[in-house]
Amino acid sequence: MDPTPPPHAPGDASAPAARRAATVEALRARGALACPAGLPLAERRDDLLAALREHQVVVVAGETGSGKSTQLPKLCLEIGRGVHGLIGHTQPRRVAARTIAERVAFELGTPLGGAVGYSVRFTDVAGEDTMVRVMTDGILLAEIQRDRMLRRYDTIIIDEAHERSLNIDFLLGYLKQILPRRPDLKLIVTSATIDADRFAQHFAMPRSAPGRPKPGAAPLGGSAPHEVGEREGLVPAPVLMVSGRTYPVEVRYRPFDESREFDLNAAIAQAVDELWVGRPGGDILVFLPGEREIREAADHLRKHLAHGVLTRGAEVLPLFARLSQAEQDRVFEPHGAPRIVLATNVAETSLTVPGIKYVIDAGTARVKRYSYRS
Repeated sequence: MDPTPPPHAPGDASAPAARRAATVEALRARGALACPAGLPLAERRDDLLAALREHQVVVVAGETGSGKSTQLPKLCLEIGRGVHGLIGHTQPRRVAARTIAERVAFELGTPLGGAVGYSVRFTDVAGEDTMVRVMTDGILLAEIQRDRMLRRYDTIIIDEAHERSLNIDFLLGYLKQILPRRPDLKLIVTSATIDADRFAQHFAMPRSAPGRPKPGAAPLGGSAPHEVGEREGLVPAPVLMVSGRTYPVEVRYRPFDESREFDLNAAIAQAVDELWVGRPGGDILVFLPGEREIREAADHLRKHLAHGVLTRGAEVLPLFARLSQAEQDRVFEPHGAPRIVLATNVAETSLTVPGIKYVIDAGTARVKRYSYRS
């Protein structure tokens, strides 16, 4: 057993804990912890709060646009987490970690680095009174080397767990080992719907363990009973389903004609012409596999749009992890001219680019694979 005591034990009247508790009360009093009414997650808010209070591990399954990434930290604050320890919120990508932290801080009405901060490689924007720390999974993984029991945290949120990177898989395995030794630590795993049951089974615990449902209790969120876990005397973690926010979409497919002297950049330019000719303005999001393809497509599009009277004022903005923070921020700022954002699939899974009306998907993406051979 790790002999190191938690930095702020429950009931500790230390100054930082007292200040954080006062901050939570102030946020609650002015309604800053409420979920925006337009988000699908708002419909399950009471169920989520009940699950977070009663269980040590909760799996939240929801599609893109449900609001889980920005609202779960606020729900944790609502039930008193983040006062005696940090709420750690992991993201697979640096761009997502920063933008989600900015969004949560904005909704709470607090400056970034105050109640909400973020940590990515080479950048740490957090203070003594920070309660929600959004970070990449690699940052949390590195922290385990210095803090084996993660005593700094009273809550961990592993977001986008279905991406199943090596970092995420290691964190999930390690957290399963320390949870019985940290009954005060709560874990929330968010996933796409298809993988939710696998995560629930992974965190199955004996029924007598803290935070397990009583015998005969109905599963949360309408999920089916987990017969395998029940037979082995283990109860899977509860799964709560949250619907995504969807809109009617018209899909057009354009096969790539290899017989013509027609590269990908020319195909993207043609698609932009098709979307913008004879239609009211609307921003376009283009998915490309990586930084090199984004830079090449941006150069080609700028030259192509410069020849059109109506399109020469359009903005072409790249979005990938290695861009400077100022360049990344431009994508999320209000604007007047039509805009084309060229991004990797980070804009599909981890963050929302505002104002997008059309999407062009090049059909390829770089996917990390673990090589047993190497």
